[in-house]
Amino acid sequence: MSELPDGIAEFLGSAGWAGADIAPLAGDASFRRYFRLRSGDAKAMLMYAPPPEEDPEPFLKVAKWLSEHGQRAPQIIAEDAGAGWVLTEDFGDDRMRDWLDVHPAGELGAYEAAIDALVDLHRRPAGPFDPYDMATYLREARLFTEWYCPAAGLDVDAAGFDAAWEEALQPLLERQESGVTVLRDYHAENIMLLGPDEQGHGEQGLIDFQDALVGHPAYDLVSLLQDARREVPRELEAKMLKRYVSASGAGADFAGDYARLGAQRNAKIVGIFTRLHRRDGKPRYLDFIPRVWEAMERDLAHPALSPVAAWFDENIPGTVRADRGGKLA
Repeated sequence: MSELPDGIAEFLGSAGWAGADIAPLAGDASFRRYFRLRSGDAKAMLMYAPPPEEDPEPFLKVAKWLSEHGQRAPQIIAEDAGAGWVLTEDFGDDRMRDWLDVHPAGELGAYEAAIDALVDLHRRPAGPFDPYDMATYLREARLFTEWYCPAAGLDVDAAGFDAAWEEALQPLLERQESGVTVLRDYHAENIMLLGPDEQGHGEQGLIDFQDALVGHPAYDLVSLLQDARREVPRELEAKMLKRYVSASGAGADFAGDYARLGAQRNAKIVGIFTRLHRRDGKPRYLDFIPRVWEAMERDLAHPALSPVAAWFDENIPGTVRADRGGKLA
């Protein structure tokens, strides 16, 4: 029990789980910690989001909203948000990425189900969340110049970077209108397969959605199909994009907006992964940068990104781009 957080026994006792077996699980890129609980035949998942670094209230708010609107978020069993404790339903071990490593034949079915879930979410009115506005898009993209460029020893035009993004994103913002609920980390590590068949069909559960905003429907599609942690074949990306467009009735501008948000998200991720290495001592995230960079280059090739592409041409040396951003000082 020495490695467990202070207060865990008291919280579990108040939740009716005193004496449960506690198994710590591998963490993510945040300060959150996770534990699997078993008590007889019952099982549950415990999240510890310690203040002041973490606040479980956004997770609770989004989880409850998703459950009330037809999405498969984990049910909340007990909570003490002020102390950082949340006890939820246990979705099991079949995380989409890991399951597909063992069952590659189920790739198409699993991605089809994930696309269909997005279509369903986007048909519903947006949730009561903050807007994905220009300031947020720019703040996120700026992680590239704030973290990656210094780490790569590059002296770049940061003001020009912001201006290029603002020019590229303005048409997209005008099309967001009332927006949709954007989960922001909708990808194979955050989708749980709940009893899938061999072809990947079946119910899917959502996790790690506490940063939800109201924004453009292409964002979560990019998260899924340009996955930083899992190689999504180009053919599958194109097929799933077509499936979404057909089912949702997305307009002619959608392909350009998909590229805009792909480039924006991938620039952000390159910055975040660099920060995780340099600030937080987590160098394993550097291994993902070449995949993210490659996707970003594909997005930058779209005419919708011409201002940002011009900035990259002027500020990021060809040797860095040829190496897909993989070498850092």
